[in-house]
Amino acid sequence: MSNQPAGGPGRRPAGPRVPRSPKARQRQQDILHIAMDTFAARGYHNASLAEIADRAGLTQAGVLHYFRSKALLLTSVLELRDRTDIEQLGPDRPQGLQFLSHLVDTALRNAEREGIVRLYAVLSAESVTDDHPAQTYFRDRYSGLRAFVADALREACGLAEDDSGRVENAANAVIAVMDGLQVQWLLAPDAVDMAASTELVVTSVLSALTPGAAGSRPAPGA
Repeated sequence: MSNQPAGGPGRRPAGPRVPRSPKARQRQQDILHIAMDTFAARGYHNASLAEIADRAGLTQAGVLHYFRSKALLLTSVLELRDRTDIEQLGPDRPQGLQFLSHLVDTALRNAEREGIVRLYAVLSAESVTDDHPAQTYFRDRYSGLRAFVADALREACGLAEDDSGRVENAANAVIAVMDGLQVQWLLAPDAVDMAASTELVVTSVLSALTPGAAGSRPAPGA
């Protein structure tokens, strides 16, 4: 999900500069990864451009040459995170049980990418504060994710449209569990198996939505 345009109607925010040389493009990517680590460790408000610039071996003006503003640097970091997820998903979004299995696979992969998990946990919580530059991004992301999970549950269970209330509540529950597991895992990784817990919750939700078919339906990760 993309951020809504900032500014007046018909105007689009300026994006990052597009470097021409391979060296400059690599420098821009280096800044992005350093910013990702810094935002994940300190949050947006406590992370400074001075620290990011120092770690990148640049001045603050040098960082702003590539990204124009700290807010644009943040949205560029989030877009980088999304590109990583899209590459893992492949060209076509899976449907029904396959999408629910993808959620379990995502939880398994997240256990191997602590930096991205921390970035998401810190910034998603921080985005509820007033005027946070990532608030629209996370609002749109949750809206889209709720729709994807609800569609997958409806497809997996063969539910009609008039079951939308139950399905939407179930989708909210699955997403809440996955986000909560990430926080618990960051604090105590040896005590939390995100993939196993996600699979258990998804299977339980499927059973709750269609109790009569629970015994014959394979688990999402099967």
